Amino acid sequence: MIHVKRCTPIPALLFTCVSTLLMLVTSDIYTLINYVGFINYLFYGVTIAGQIVLRWKKPDIPRPIKINLLFPIIYLLFWAFLLVFSLWSEPVVCGTGLAIMLTGVPVYFLGVYWQHKPKCFNNFIMLLTLVSQKMCVVVYPDVGGSSGTEVINEDTEQQWQPIASKNKD
Repeated sequence: MIHVKRCTPIPALLFTCVSTLLMLVTSDIYTLINYVGFINYLFYGVTIAGQIVLRWKKPDIPRPIKINLLFPIIYLLFWAFLLVFSLWSEPVVCGTGLAIMLTGVPVYFLGVYWQHKPKCFNNFIMLLTLVSQKMCVVVYPDVGGSSGTEVINEDTEQQWQPIASKNKD
C-alpha cells in the first residue's frame, strides 16, 4: 500500500521502523551486525543454490547472464565453509538470527499458504487492513487496471499523473 499524496509505502516503513527499534534493544551493536550478517550470508547461498537448481531443472528459460556452473559451485563451497564457521564460532548469535528469520514462517502460513480461512479470520484481516489504510492514508497501487481505488482530490490526481500515464496529452 502506498500513501495517497507521497506515493511511499508507509505501512512497510512503519513496520521496518518498529522491527528495527526492537532489534536495537540489544546492548551490543556488533551482535546486531552479526545477526544481520549471518542471515544475509544464508540468503545469498540459498539464492545461488536456487540458480543452480533452476539451471538444472529448467535449462530452457531465458537468462540474461550465462556463466559456467563452476563459479556458483565454488561460491557455494566457500559459502558453506563460512556458514559452518559462523555457526561453530558463535552459535547463540546465529541461532538468534535464525529465530528472527523464522518469525516470518507463521505469517506466511497464515497469510499465503492457508487457503480456506474461516470467515471471522478474513473479516478481522479486512478490518485491520481498513484501519491501517485510514490511519496511514494509503491505498493499493493501481497496477495496470482499475484496482477499485478512487482518486481522493485534485492534488492527488496531479501527483499521480506523472506516475500513472506519462504521455497522456
